[in-house]
Amino acid sequence: MTGEATFYGVYVPWLLVLAVLAWGLCWAARRLLGGLGFYRWVWHAALFDTALYVLILFSLTRLTASGGFFS
Repeated sequence: MTGEATFYGVYVPWLLVLAVLAWGLCWAARRLLGGLGFYRWVWHAALFDTALYVLILFSLTRLTASGGFFS
């Protein structure tokens, strides 16, 4: 994971790029799980959504690390 990314000359932190990507993936996962009726089994939906977002963001940061996921 490098320090920053550039979009048309604007430098943004790489973590911000990953956070936006994680938000999109979390949104898609929430839509899929909601359509499958998974949230009927979840005790606290907001807490579950927050944990899902953190896990997706963690996975993305580990996958984009220089040594890979298991480094």
